[in-house]
Amino acid sequence: MILHWSPRSPYARKVMISAHELGLVDRIEFRNTLVAIGRPNRDLMADNPLSKIPTLVLEDGTVLVDSGVIVEYLNALVGGGLVPAAGAGRWTILSRQALANGLIDVLNLWRNERSKPPQQQSAEWLSAFAEKTAATVDRFERSAGALGAGEFGIDHIALGCALAYADFRFSDLNWRERRPALTAWYDAFSERPSARATRPFE
Repeated sequence: MILHWSPRSPYARKVMISAHELGLVDRIEFRNTLVAIGRPNRDLMADNPLSKIPTLVLEDGTVLVDSGVIVEYLNALVGGGLVPAAGAGRWTILSRQALANGLIDVLNLWRNERSKPPQQQSAEWLSAFAEKTAATVDRFERSAGALGAGEFGIDHIALGCALAYADFRFSDLNWRERRPALTAWYDAFSERPSARATRPFE
């Protein structure tokens, strides 16, 4: 299998951490692929016309896109471990993953807006991104106890990648302030071998 990825992408990191946790790293060729919202990567577009990572190309040429879909596939390859196949717990885990994914989306939009020349930035949008980020991190602070109660899964991976991305791209955010439970959870997450092996870098 070939995985188009980047060490800067939190979504690609979700797949990387999952591959480590599932023991599949040796079965994947990791291809560092540069993407940017305004510069389509035409080589990547042969596999994914959206020019987005992560993109996984299977041995038979089948292409899988979206981190959630790719993790579900890897999870199925080894008979489970990160995503429950059924039951009420599955919906809780998938909903937490979706909330963490949404946090990554907001942080990406926020970063894109802040990268514009000052005169082109929208103060209203910047305020909205900040408010949504704080509210989402507060929600995870309140549910940090539940995060530590179950087995390590895709919801933990998505949240860990979101918070790591906040550290990576928003050095001024200080999301840990007044959030001791989530901070303790994230510190433990960051020491997992899979997290240590996939830390983002430029």
